[in-house]
Amino acid sequence: MRTIAVVNMKGGVGKTTTAVQIAAGLHARGRRVLLVDADPQGNVGHLLGLSSPNTIREVMLGEIAPADAIVEADTRPGLGIIVATPSAFTLESMLAGTVQRETLLSRRMKDLHGFDVMVIDSSPAMNLLTYNALLCAGELVMPVGMDTMALAGARQTLDGVNEIRGLWPDRRLQLVAVVPTAVNMNTHASRATMQALAADREMAPALFERGIRQCIDLTYAAAAHQTIWEYAPASRAAEDYSALVDYLEGARAARTATTYGEEATGIQPSVH
Repeated sequence: MRTIAVVNMKGGVGKTTTAVQIAAGLHARGRRVLLVDADPQGNVGHLLGLSSPNTIREVMLGEIAPADAIVEADTRPGLGIIVATPSAFTLESMLAGTVQRETLLSRRMKDLHGFDVMVIDSSPAMNLLTYNALLCAGELVMPVGMDTMALAGARQTLDGVNEIRGLWPDRRLQLVAVVPTAVNMNTHASRATMQALAADREMAPALFERGIRQCIDLTYAAAAHQTIWEYAPASRAAEDYSALVDYLEGARAARTATTYGEEATGIQPSVH
């Protein structure tokens, strides 16, 4: 199962919005998608108007199977959600001393079937759930707001990712998209941030240069508990997120072709 983690150590950069729209966009393209909220703030369920007594906390503790925590709206068959609540804040202490607790989510999910893609929303902190999200995923999408603090959060995120790569060299985690959010190129902040992203050696190769433009419809869609395509399918946010999903699908196809070529020639793909 393809697994995408949406991560940035800076809050307020559109992680949940981006995770939801990626999941909904892939679902609209015929994929069976599981969206997992790994942020104790529980914004995924709030945005989509879904709740459940069975959450990521119970899954992580092994009290229920992941399949028993999945909920979906009647209007979105095939888009499953595992929600979070603030009770997940206690996981850090409850799992203290657990062997390999950073890989619990990956191990819990390994026997889950019926989905093509899993998208994981994360907390704006390098905590236990974030480590689990990164170690469960093969692909990293990083939304970046148009300010210097968001850039600092992006760098901190990549530092954490590189630490994970060093500690778990067998795990493949590739930065596939750096996504500028709330972009307004009429402002100095947006122009300066976009230039800084394009100049960053690690982030530039994965930069989604189009970005997600500022759009009030995203706020209204969240208030209506809808995806951007349900609320405003003709909006510029819907257009930009559609382009992002196309970008991710294209990147996936390119990686698959590269891996196939390496295997055919006996060249082993490198772990970055």
